[in-house]
Amino acid sequence: MEEKDFLDYVKSTLKAGGIRYTELTGKKIKKVAICGGSGFFLLPNAIRAKADAYVTSDVKYHQFFDADGRILLVDAGHYETEQYTIELISELLNQKFATFAIRLTKVTTNPVNYL
Repeated sequence: MEEKDFLDYVKSTLKAGGIRYTELTGKKIKKVAICGGSGFFLLPNAIRAKADAYVTSDVKYHQFFDADGRILLVDAGHYETEQYTIELISELLNQKFATFAIRLTKVTTNPVNYL
């Protein structure tokens, strides 16, 4: 996938008000590393795994420089990268505890808004 198409895909799939990313590398996106929430500390692992892009959140300004053209670093937002976790945990609980009643909240807890 082309980098711009990938960025559009991430933004729309995560329903993000905006995403931040490093300079484009000029390479196609074939392998993606992901860490929901604040996962900048795993950037070296994503690079070692030869990922073309790494999607996480809470990347500080100077940390973007650490990608150094080796990988497309994408900060898609903390809430945005974690929002589907509740569904995954619900599925796991249903598999392990078939008679357990699960109620999922409908409340959005994202304190960040975009203009």
